[in-house]
Amino acid sequence: MNHEIESEICEISVDPVKVANGEVDDDGRSRRTGTVWTASAHIITAIVGSGVLSLAWGLAQLGWIIGIATLVIFSGISLYTSGLLAECYRAPNSVKRNYTYRDAVKNYLGGRKYKALGLVQYTLLCGAMVGYTITASISMVAISKSNCYHKEGHKAPCKYSYNPYMMALGIVEILLSQIPNFHKLSWLSTIAASMSFSYAGIGMGLSFAKIVSGHGEKTTLTGVEIGLDLTAADKTWRIFQAIGNMAFACSYAAILIEIQDTLKSSPPEQEVMKKANTIATFTATTLYLMCGCLGYAALGNHAQGNILTGFGFYEPFWLIDLANFFIVVHLLGAYQVLAQPVFGVVESWAGNRWPKSKFINDEHHLGIGKNNSKFSVNFFRLIWRTAFVAMATLISMAFPFFNEVLAFLGAIAYWPMTVYFPLEMYIVRKEIKRGTICWFGLHLVNLVCLLAALAAGCGSIQGVNQALHTSKLFKFTQ
Repeated sequence: MNHEIESEICEISVDPVKVANGEVDDDGRSRRTGTVWTASAHIITAIVGSGVLSLAWGLAQLGWIIGIATLVIFSGISLYTSGLLAECYRAPNSVKRNYTYRDAVKNYLGGRKYKALGLVQYTLLCGAMVGYTITASISMVAISKSNCYHKEGHKAPCKYSYNPYMMALGIVEILLSQIPNFHKLSWLSTIAASMSFSYAGIGMGLSFAKIVSGHGEKTTLTGVEIGLDLTAADKTWRIFQAIGNMAFACSYAAILIEIQDTLKSSPPEQEVMKKANTIATFTATTLYLMCGCLGYAALGNHAQGNILTGFGFYEPFWLIDLANFFIVVHLLGAYQVLAQPVFGVVESWAGNRWPKSKFINDEHHLGIGKNNSKFSVNFFRLIWRTAFVAMATLISMAFPFFNEVLAFLGAIAYWPMTVYFPLEMYIVRKEIKRGTICWFGLHLVNLVCLLAALAAGCGSIQGVNQALHTSKLFKFTQ
């Protein structure tokens, strides 16, 4: 193994002395400092979004038995395939690193598959950033509405435009987007991850208080019942949507390799990443089950899509305001975690395309504050990232129903990114022969997840269709 590392170092013209002294890693890049805890924080920030508060709605559609089983099964599948993907960080038969998911697919599967993966991955990440802007603005409006209901009564016509809040979020995201890369993002991920536990804890606390007070709503083993207010067709669409929401809530394959690239070389990255996968998935699943089950037990079959912004609870209003503030802070961090792979691929392409351009490649170091803290500014990064965030904010304002579109993108991306490509790369890496028991087992998982993704896609199309009939461009008021 040491001979292989020395060969790789020679190939990419890295000074072996600097590698030995720990100044740079074996690929010549600055020494990575990530640990199992920073990787876990990145994952939790990315997957435990405010969607955790919609799981009560998902359980209401599926019922206790199927709902809980679905969530646990998809969490298990995500943990398993993420472990397989983590093993593909290094190129086959080499110690060369794959810096991105796209690089891994290119090195293992080649052909046109890596181009398809890139299209799906970056479309999903860009869409998620737009969706997070809308979701954060919903929580900001919920704070204003909560205060209004407290002063004017629960029947008061408290309505607010989302656009000013989206513009404010866009300005903050422009500032945060100047954080250069994942390596400098650990502090923000840690704050964002702690926020997710905070608002989920408040949601669980409010639900538990309602249950023990004896005011919990009706729940059923099979979820919402078909009747005058719900047709069999609508019930089916809702089930598909709930399955898609739960599958998507457990998936983070789109950023796994990029997170793994922040880890220290020793112990081996794949071992540390697998531990981070286990910690993050176990933590997220526990949080999902507690929040979803308590929310469903409290609000019953009438649970809203978000128990804190759908006003399943009105009092204490200050606690609901605090929870929604935590959601906003978390989504600010989650936005940056999802944005880094997009920023990185464009900046890497530009650097390779114009290697001598000072505008693209030069870093300008500034001293800030009394302690003269160093901050690095790159003019291309400043302009391109500002333009990108501004465009994402404009799309958020133009398409108030984009969260339904995001559900569709998530359904499309779930199967190839979380299941298909990790399994195919693992088969190549381990040289698993066609027709063996292991080969059949992996493809059975592949088929089950494909069917689930197709069902979720059908449900999300129905959601987009309904939104198109009820929403207007640039008019988002509630």
